Amino acid sequence: MLVRNCAGGVVFFNEKVLLLRNEKGEWVLPKGVMRNGDLSNEVALNRVKEEAGVLAEIVSTAGRTSYEFFSVTRQRPVCNKITWYIMKSLDEKYKINENERFTAGGFYEIDEAMNLVTYSQDRSLLNLSFQKYKELA
Repeated sequence: MLVRNCAGGVVFFNEKVLLLRNEKGEWVLPKGVMRNGDLSNEVALNRVKEEAGVLAEIVSTAGRTSYEFFSVTRQRPVCNKITWYIMKSLDEKYKINENERFTAGGFYEIDEAMNLVTYSQDRSLLNLSFQKYKELA
């Protein structure tokens, strides 16, 4: 199994959170693979900027998740281990990067986002991150 270390952001603007819809129609949080020597916080900030055009700053760590899937292109199982950061955006501007194979996205009210998010693991992460974000604000 190929194990990949990744990093991502749970990005808030006021009472809203950034979500992206990928080419499979899944609603997800921005994240990316760490390469040799990359720092997780830098990868997380860069992926938020690259995938959604959002300039954000890290407020706190959010935790870690992992998931496994079978990669058709690699013809082998893959495990992504993700370090998450709670972030805040200074404004509500975004620009979905279609070159990264995202079809939609934006900032959504928390209740709506909880219904949109595809994976229960991401839903739990979002819920916990929002509680922590409100405490820190």
